[in-house]
Amino acid sequence: MAKMKGADLITEYLVASKIPYVFGICGHGNVGMLDSLHAARDRITMISPRHEQVAAHMADAYFRVRHEPVATLTSCGPGSCNIVMPLQVALSDSSAVFAITANVPTSQFNRSPFQEINKHYQADFPNIIRPVVKRSWQPTRVDMLPLAMRQAMTTMLSGRPGPVNVDVPFNVFQEEDDVDMPPPSPPLNAQRSGASPDEISVCADIILKAERPVIFIGHGVTLSEASRELTELVHRLQIPVISSPNGMGCLDMTDPLSLGFIGRNGAYPANEAGRRADVVIAIGARFDDRSASSWLPGYSWNFPSTKLIHVDLDPAELGRNYPPDIGLFADARTFLRQMLAEIERRGAKGDRTRAWIADIKTWQAEWEKFVRPNFDIHASPIRPERIVADCQTVLPPDAILACDVGVNHNWYMQFWKARQPQTMLNSWGFSGMGFGAAGALGAKLAAPDRPVVAIAGDGCFTMVPHVLCTAVEYNIPVVWVIWNNFGWVSIRDIQLGMFGGRELGTMFHEGPNRKPYNPDFAAWARAAGVEAATVTRSQDFKTALEHAVKSNKPYLLDVHVDAEVRPPATGAWQLPPTPYKEPVFGQRYVPDLAPAK
Repeated sequence: MAKMKGADLITEYLVASKIPYVFGICGHGNVGMLDSLHAARDRITMISPRHEQVAAHMADAYFRVRHEPVATLTSCGPGSCNIVMPLQVALSDSSAVFAITANVPTSQFNRSPFQEINKHYQADFPNIIRPVVKRSWQPTRVDMLPLAMRQAMTTMLSGRPGPVNVDVPFNVFQEEDDVDMPPPSPPLNAQRSGASPDEISVCADIILKAERPVIFIGHGVTLSEASRELTELVHRLQIPVISSPNGMGCLDMTDPLSLGFIGRNGAYPANEAGRRADVVIAIGARFDDRSASSWLPGYSWNFPSTKLIHVDLDPAELGRNYPPDIGLFADARTFLRQMLAEIERRGAKGDRTRAWIADIKTWQAEWEKFVRPNFDIHASPIRPERIVADCQTVLPPDAILACDVGVNHNWYMQFWKARQPQTMLNSWGFSGMGFGAAGALGAKLAAPDRPVVAIAGDGCFTMVPHVLCTAVEYNIPVVWVIWNNFGWVSIRDIQLGMFGGRELGTMFHEGPNRKPYNPDFAAWARAAGVEAATVTRSQDFKTALEHAVKSNKPYLLDVHVDAEVRPPATGAWQLPPTPYKEPVFGQRYVPDLAPAK
């Protein structure tokens, strides 16, 4: 045993666990921890953004790119409350964040000292954070820290990864005790579960008898690092792949068997294949409302007339929305390897899907004919398709796109072709505004030799504009593309569609003439020390993006986008009891209601 301060034990455990960064904000509650990090600054780097929300988004994005966690550090009360939203973003999308929060000294519990939360329980921050983490620990003595740190790290990375919290009272950072340093926890994917041989045999029977199978992949395939196995199985059996945003790139999306995203703003071939499939193999994917057209039959899926094989590490997802014909509690890569071995043993090929693949090629051609002309239109303000197309042309296959939420994200979900896994970062499950603009900083630290571009709506960016300061302070060469359409346009469109064309509080205006208003984002960036340009003509965007990426500096492009061009809906989305609209391209198909041939 060694006599150590609590803060030193935490620091040494982070170093031993190969945590390279702490993203944190100072406060009176965590100054003891900051002092310990100062002493270890040659072994672990502290980066201090201007807001706790940004710190957590940075940690989230760092993990999504490298599959290695980093820590956050926040102080008592409001500072730690600021990470609640981004931790839920991470929890919803199965992203690991090691959140260290500070609290008041134990001797002052229940005395209402500065920033104590104690309405129902002493130093009660763990009850605030509990719903948004896998678990929270509050060690109140130094000798409790070793167990708490080890359990938290293990919980964060085991099974379905996610954020955890260790809430440390002020005195525990400063007090000393004789303690043993706990051993590092296993890294992500060190422990994998598989299906039983009987389950694999049944799955193979179902898949090999299918004439119209599809595979639906989610973040579980990305986290499992199963891209190679997925690609091999897909090519071996000639099964097309539908992807959730966080699964994009696990199969190169330029592959003819990649159908893209599904749901209201999905690609037409994906929705058409989903609703006409006879077997769906869902691997590490949730059937949330946006990828299932609000669970309305015939728009994206047709369960139970379609058979469902559902594979997931989280048993809570098996049957949450659609009862599977066979549910497998298994790691994605392990399952795919088991299936490949079974297919090899049987000598199976994809002969049964030839007619199905021919149908899919027809749908892909129809979709391409419908959308492609819009990608060639030059206009001012710029059509959204041009921005997606020029990003696709300029950025190399390993570039990382950090997409913020809003109508900009809808366009990228529908048309972006990720070439590699872990290159398309999304706040999908919780859709927290600011994730892309802030997370891009963490993504760049995780991949310093690759371009990182944030696609951030004007609304999202104005929530976290201080990311500019952090980029300059720490020389993080991120490119921000501000999707400037002068409003919360995705919500405006919902409002207009549901309420007879009436709109309130969704567009940005100034003066009696209600002229569209936004700050001069390029001037704002330059004031922070970031190079910037305003782009109002589509002919200029590609060159501007090329220059921004090649500069290898923090760079902002204020791009004026046409707010009146909407993504073509190919599925449905409903907020009951309000009505929903039929697809713009394609139509509902339910086998029981289909006309007889």
